[in-house]
Amino acid sequence: MIRFSLICEREHEFEGWFRSNDDFDIQKKRGFVDCPTCGSHKVQKALMAPAVSTARKQETIALAMGEAQKQALAQLKAMAEKVRENADYVGDKFAEEARKIHFGETDARGIYGEATLDEAKSLAEDGVEFMPIPVFPDDRN
Repeated sequence: MIRFSLICEREHEFEGWFRSNDDFDIQKKRGFVDCPTCGSHKVQKALMAPAVSTARKQETIALAMGEAQKQALAQLKAMAEKVRENADYVGDKFAEEARKIHFGETDARGIYGEATLDEAKSLAEDGVEFMPIPVFPDDRN
């Protein structure tokens, strides 16, 4: 999977994951790529820094929060909670259930659960639409 930095005609910046450059081009041509902010289909790749692997691996990423960051985090937590309240928890069967819904083997409904990175990549390759929801430190208690 390749992560592209994308930008729409209204200069909204966002990211998208694609199997290849060609996959991006095909999805764009078919009208499947749109801006999550304004819905515009006039999207192009933006300049992005290459991913660089370093020898040291960070255990965690910390954020020193001011008032704006605390407010944004509270809104993000509320959004994640609303998603969970309106979906069925399927645990580690997420990939299996998402595929069943995608291929019409079971009724369409909102679900959430856990998936490995390999399962997520496989779902994306199969064209199953999903998105990760954040897990906050206080969610793990």
